Amino acid sequence: MKFKYKSMSEYCAEYVRYLGIAKTERRSYAESVRLLEKRGFRDISKFKTLKPGDKVYRGYEGRTVMAAVIGRRKISEAGLKVVGGHTDAPRLDLKPRPLYEKGGYVYFDCHIYGGIKKYQWLVMPLALYGTVVRKDGTKIDIAVGDAPGDPVFMISDILPHLGKDQAKQTRDEFFPAEDLDVFAWTTYAKPEKDAKPGDEPKAGKSDFVAYLKKTYKIDEDDLLSAELEIVPAGMPREVGFDRALIAGYGHDDRVCSFAGLQALIDASDHVPDVTASILMCDKEEIGSMGSTGMQSSFFENTVAEMIERQEKNARDILVRRALELSSMLSADVSAASDPHFPDVDSTGNRARFHAGPVASKYTGGTTKGGASDCGPEFVAEVRRIMDEGDVTWQMCELGRMEKGGGGTISQYMARFGMKVLDMGTPLLNMHAPWELASKFDCWQTYRAYSAYLRSK
Repeated sequence: MKFKYKSMSEYCAEYVRYLGIAKTERRSYAESVRLLEKRGFRDISKFKTLKPGDKVYRGYEGRTVMAAVIGRRKISEAGLKVVGGHTDAPRLDLKPRPLYEKGGYVYFDCHIYGGIKKYQWLVMPLALYGTVVRKDGTKIDIAVGDAPGDPVFMISDILPHLGKDQAKQTRDEFFPAEDLDVFAWTTYAKPEKDAKPGDEPKAGKSDFVAYLKKTYKIDEDDLLSAELEIVPAGMPREVGFDRALIAGYGHDDRVCSFAGLQALIDASDHVPDVTASILMCDKEEIGSMGSTGMQSSFFENTVAEMIERQEKNARDILVRRALELSSMLSADVSAASDPHFPDVDSTGNRARFHAGPVASKYTGGTTKGGASDCGPEFVAEVRRIMDEGDVTWQMCELGRMEKGGGGTISQYMARFGMKVLDMGTPLLNMHAPWELASKFDCWQTYRAYSAYLRSK
């Protein structure tokens, strides 16, 4: 395959930069669209017709995007090659009415998004990102915690000297989910004139609301129509004296979705035989539900829009045929083997760092429940493509049976009849505030998606 890949150092530098920006799915969307447009991709609404080589994207609600390089063969006759990942990540969301006072402090009342270990979010610096939408439709973007000089946020925990009762509880019991609330403001209000010695100090909620009004031009009621997220503060960092690992928030699954994005952008000057495309979707961590998740109609609607511009006839049967003729690499991460926890590894089928992306024929749990079990014909095709592209990769399972399991968006794409194989970067600390990825594996993931999108 005649294709010059980016070097590992060049690619990883670009990925680290992206990961530091894309702390939420909205920010991931915005940066992804910026990169696409920089390389000549245009919104599909600006095309009346589509011809081979056209570079197009379609976004939805500022959180989910699909981009494609149109191939020589019609989509209705050849389908598409798709690399599909997600850009949402486990976090804490502010509740619709997030402000409350307790013990003299003002807190953000939070709701868990996705699968987390609660204790990992305690006593660590946190950042606040999101969008507030006023009743008139105007939007205010908020980003606090990562810029130089910014304050950070934090969830407190009891000191070990007084934590004997806490230590007797299980991991899930010792810190209730409803207590995963963040200090928002800790300055007391001025004492009232008739306050008595020993009275409980009053929290400065009114002062904090006044601060929001002055700084962001929003009222407390504007938080009803907001999407505000608590995420770890701090930029991605290299790990170890050999600098071979990257620590960062949201590797799952931005490490794969960015690899697909970069693979498509780098190959966009080449006119493919079959239309090459990527998906960067939302809501995977909570079941792919909602208008921006992969259980919505966004994907097939976008395919219909492309067929309509190719043939002026996006009949339902043409869209269905195109979907059934398509194939996809479900670009999602897998679990790397941790030497400290060997009892959860599937014997002979464990993923290792520095061995490339992990192909998983199926996900699910002990009984493959909820899995998309890929047929051996497509697995063989992917093997050929990886070999021709000189890609280092591995084939593994997500852990030992009866120890757990997991899923991806593959099942929601396979329902169209398309061929789907899960393939993504192995991680340590998956779903923790700081996850670990191997630079080599990140690079080989990009090379794997590049080889697939450019394959015959």
